[in-house]
Parts: sequence; structure tokens; C-alpha cells
Amino acid sequence: MKTVTVLGCTGSIGCSTVDLLHQAGESVEVKVLVGGRNVTLLAGQAKALRAGRAVIADEQALPELKELLAGTQIEAGAGRAAVIEAAGEPADWTMAAITGAAGLEPTLAAVRNGRTIALANKEALVCAGDVMLRAVKNAGATLLPVDSEHNAVFQAMADRQEDQVEKIILTASGGPFRQSTMEVMEAATPEQALKHPTWSMGAKISIDSATMFNKGLEVIEAARIFNLAESRIDVLVHPQSVVHGMVQYTDGSLLAQLGSADMRIPIAHCLAWPRRMATTSPRLDLATFGSLVFEAPDPIRFPALRLARQALREGGAASTILSAANEIAVEAFLGGQIGFLDIPRLVEAVMDRLGAPSIDDLPAVLHWDGEARRAARSYIAKRAA
Repeated sequence: MKTVTVLGCTGSIGCSTVDLLHQAGESVEVKVLVGGRNVTLLAGQAKALRAGRAVIADEQALPELKELLAGTQIEAGAGRAAVIEAAGEPADWTMAAITGAAGLEPTLAAVRNGRTIALANKEALVCAGDVMLRAVKNAGATLLPVDSEHNAVFQAMADRQEDQVEKIILTASGGPFRQSTMEVMEAATPEQALKHPTWSMGAKISIDSATMFNKGLEVIEAARIFNLAESRIDVLVHPQSVVHGMVQYTDGSLLAQLGSADMRIPIAHCLAWPRRMATTSPRLDLATFGSLVFEAPDPIRFPALRLARQALREGGAASTILSAANEIAVEAFLGGQIGFLDIPRLVEAVMDRLGAPSIDDLPAVLHWDGEARRAARSYIAKRAA
């Protein structure tokens, strides 16, 4: 029986993971579930999966969580310290799906157990890449990529001949503004930006898809997962979201992973790895598509890719700063404080202001994450003045 912890169980990735754990039945034992603010959902998941512990990030929600779990043997916890402690409880397999910089410390706590980590938190490798990878190596842990694109590349490298890889190709749907003019994008509302054409995702990642910052973050993440130079990572816009990632080998072979737009597929691959498990995900019928479209991303309308590649080349805290500034920019856009195209403008302004200072440990990562957030909020305040 495989013991399992899910960090971020109430989010989109977490809920898909919980669905698969139901399908896995008695082959898994759920040790810990960690949720964000949705205490009712967390309690329901914990009871359904007979988890050993349920922890809510919102400390004020502890009394409600205890009440909802009354009469069960499930231990309840709340707050930042409780989340990190729970993440550090030994488990064979941990889903790391707490979004943003908030997921850094819990993910590191899980890594130090030296078991298998299914990584769905982009920021873990974007903000703290060297720190995270060093911790993985020191602990002897196994890191499996959950993002559909990285998981696709991982599957296409199943023969483990990484030294024969010429380049990898990540695909992007292009989001809701793939064919929009700059004028339309300038006036875009949060409601329009949240309408992703193929994937059902949370608000943050949906906006990141619309700006293509998600793909920029994925380029940084891919460089670290697969130990590749930025120049060996390509991005193609593929609106059907059928091909999720490709690997070009030195002999000219191009291997691709295809599947329906359902995150349960890459999650299941990581949960069962190195084997596979059956899922209820929709089966892909290529005949219904007729043809598949691929095109180069527009660097003018989507400057996020340029900024991400710049951060990757500059090194140090540049990618930490990019990610943190983007988080604040997305929050400001969703809150009506800035426009859609102000998101990359804000990120670029913060990157120019803070540069690429060196980072050697988690405190340094958190310091520059905080500095970037302060600089981003200052930018927003000046625009509002």
C-alpha cells in the first residue's frame, strides 16, 4: 500500500488528485490532506478518503474544521506552521500543488523525506530552482513533473536517453486572446481573460495562460527539470491542446505525447509511476479533430515569453522576481486595479528595478520574493495616484 499526502487538495490539481485516489481505492493510504481556505471541501475529502490528518492553511478556520471532523479519528490542524509540519510527515508519494510562493516551504519539507514528489507547483523550481534541486539531490528524492507539458516531455523521454535530446518543445493553447488585437487585449476584462478555450483551471493559472506567463514559467521549469539550456527549449502555440509536449532527438525523431485536456492523465502517470493506472479520462479521438494546428507565439502581443527567457539567462533571483511580480500583477488585474496588458509591463518594470541578485538558500529566495512583491505594489500604487 502506497502512503500519500496531498498539498493543495482543495485546488484544481488537488481535486483531480483526490478523484484519482478514490479510483485507486485500497491501494493507497492517505496520510495528510492540506487545503487552503475551503474548509468544507477539505473536511469532506478527508472523511471520504479516511485521511490521517487534515490541515487548513487559514488558521481562523480551525474551530470549523474540528467541528466538521467531530466523531472521526482524523487529526485537525491549521496555520502556516501546521501546514509545513504536515508536509514533512513521511509519505511514499506527495502531490505538491500549493500554488505560488506559499508552496515553497511545504514542498521542501516533503522533499527532505527522500520519497517521491509529484510537482505541480511551478514556483518551486521557478523561484527556488537551485535550492529545490539541491534539496532533492541531498535527500535522494524523486521529482516527477505534473504539469501536462513537462509530464509529456518526461513520457517522451521514457527510454532515458537524455544525452541524445536535441531540444524539447512545449505547447501552448494560446489562451482566449490568441487571435485578438492589441486593442482588444488592452481593454480585456477579468471575465474574458478567465475563459480558457480548452482547459478548466484556477483563476491564477487561467490568467497566466491568457498572458502566456504560464508558458514562460514552464520554460524556466523545463530548463531545471531536464537540465537544458534555454536555447534548447521551444514553444509552439497549439490551440487544440492535443499534443502536450515533444522531444526532438539527434537522429531526427520527434516524439510527442498526446491526450485529452484532462489533468488527471499526467497526475495518474505520476501517481502510478513507473507503471500506469486506469482512469476515466476522456479518450482522444483524432478523427474528430481532422487537423492539428501549430504556430509560433507572437512576441509582441505576448512579451511574457521574452521576459521569462531573460530571467533564465540572467540567473540568480531574476526568475524569483519575475514570478513574484507576476503573482501581484495577476491579483491586481483580477481586482480591477490594472489592465490586462499592464501585467507584463509591471513585471518588466520590477525586473528592471531589482535586477538579478544572487540567491543561495531559501531565506534569500523569500527575501527577493518579498522585495519583488513590494516593488510591484509600489508600481500599482503609483499608477493609481
